[in-house]
Amino acid sequence: MVIVDEEAVAAASASLPGDLRVKALCDIFSALGDPTRLRILMALASQPLCVCDLAAVAQVSPSLPGAMRVKALCDIFSALGDPTRLRILMALASQPLCVCDLAAVAQVSQSAASHQLRSLRDLDLVKFERQGKRAVYSLADDHVVALLAQGREHADERF
Repeated sequence: MVIVDEEAVAAASASLPGDLRVKALCDIFSALGDPTRLRILMALASQPLCVCDLAAVAQVSPSLPGAMRVKALCDIFSALGDPTRLRILMALASQPLCVCDLAAVAQVSQSAASHQLRSLRDLDLVKFERQGKRAVYSLADDHVVALLAQGREHADERF
C-alpha cells in the first residue's frame, strides 16, 4: 500500500514537464496506467540523485583490507569499546601489572579481570610473563600503545 502525501505530490507536479512530455512518459509507463503513480515517479525523478563516482570507487577499493582483516580490526575496536577492558589496557599503558592489581584498577573481581585478559590476549593486545607464581601482564607492542594514545587524544578533543 502506498500512502500519498497530496501536498507533496501537488508541489512536485508543478515541476512536471509540458503536456507532450507527460504524454510520452504515459506511453512509456503505460503498464502503470495510473496518472497518480506517474506523478509520484516524476516527483521522485525530479529529486537530486546520488551519482556514484566509479573512478573514485575503483581507486579506493583495492586499498581496503580483505574480510578477515576487517573482522580482526572490528574485534580490536570492539575490545576497546568495553570499559573494563579499556581500563585494563590504559593501566597497562602505564606499567606491567598482575591480575590482582588489574582487578583493583578495573574495579572487578580477579575472575572477571582474568576473563577480560584472556580476551585481550586472544586479540594480541596484551601478553604475559610468569614471575614465580604470578602472571604479569603488559601491552603486546608499541602499536597498542599508539592506538590507546590516539584514542585518548581524540576523546580529549571532545571535552
